Amino acid sequence: MKTLTGWRKFWLFLAILGPGIITAAADNDAGGITTYSVAGAHFGYTLLWVLLITTFCLAVVQEICARMGAVTGKGLSDLIRENFGLRWTFFAMTVLLVANLFTLIADFAGIAAAMEIFGIAKWWSIPVMAVIIWYTVLRGSYKVVERIFLVFCVVQFAYVISGFMAHPDWGLALRHTFVPSFQLDPRYLLVVIGVIGTTITPWMQFYIQSSVRDKGINVRQYKYERAEVLFGAFFTDFISFFIIVACAATLYKLGVQVETAKDAALALGPIAGVFAEHIFAIGLFGASTLTASIVSLSSAYAICEAFGWESGINKHFREAPVFYGLYTILIAVAAIVVMFPKLPLIFVMLVSQEVNGILLPFILIFMISLVNNKRIMGQHVNSHFYNVIAWFTVIALVVLTAILVIATIL
Repeated sequence: MKTLTGWRKFWLFLAILGPGIITAAADNDAGGITTYSVAGAHFGYTLLWVLLITTFCLAVVQEICARMGAVTGKGLSDLIRENFGLRWTFFAMTVLLVANLFTLIADFAGIAAAMEIFGIAKWWSIPVMAVIIWYTVLRGSYKVVERIFLVFCVVQFAYVISGFMAHPDWGLALRHTFVPSFQLDPRYLLVVIGVIGTTITPWMQFYIQSSVRDKGINVRQYKYERAEVLFGAFFTDFISFFIIVACAATLYKLGVQVETAKDAALALGPIAGVFAEHIFAIGLFGASTLTASIVSLSSAYAICEAFGWESGINKHFREAPVFYGLYTILIAVAAIVVMFPKLPLIFVMLVSQEVNGILLPFILIFMISLVNNKRIMGQHVNSHFYNVIAWFTVIALVVLTAILVIATIL
């Protein structure tokens, strides 16, 4: 009977699988992969310990939003509008839209970079992928779209393969994972901030809560969703670990400096073989495609919920014209911008992370206030321990964001 119960729990977990792992995996976008590649290539294994901290913080933040979605059956924008008014909602949505647009541009740039490694020019890859991403959501149900997203999550295991092919020093890698090391080098500090900042972003909180609501997950099922959210946080940084390891074992060892994920993939070719280069490029393509879909959906969800418009993948275009209209416009604008020949993509990625970092503390404060409101959450409010962790995350992000902005200006 115990075995049957165990199998039943396992199948229930698989049925719930989706919102947590997709949201977390989509965080490994072009900007994130670039940050991890630079971390490994410039500083070797020494930044792996930062992933333990970010995994913990990410799990806490994502669990709060998923819990609110299951308890209230509403998106985060809905709750912000109902409890903080239109002025704060308009502020949050404006900054979120700007940040997401920059992130979306960076992700289409990642698609273009990955395809160029295989000899496909962006004049072909960007229009084709933009149409595929748009059409998949427009014509698919939530269940179909979610399964496609899960496939792209699996593609990220390409980085695990790249990590093993690089033949790293596993003893050194594990030591730096659990034993923090620190440098006062300004470049080191900036990369530390980048690794933390690229892991937790505002769009993730809006998407996971809307996704939990769209999937119909309720309080009775939430313990399985909670397990999936925690697994998702582990999964995304498990992939990030191997990106850093692959670059540390090859590029850092030989003193090869890189600035983008494409540079890292191309540099791996002569060192670890063309297959390793192509595997790294496949991971970049899969991650960028997944995040381009998720970020555009997150924007459409958040804005429609904020102003009371119909939204949801299960609805037809006629039922939610603003939702699908926003989704279409964001994809079109990002794809067109990437087609410009002299677009400074490094600048775009940097700005997207900084704007996300500036907005995130505001979103987290909204979240903490909402999740501790007994009128909204009932018995499912945060525990004291959870609040300590949540506020620590807010304060740490505010300090790190301030350092990043000041260092960028200087």
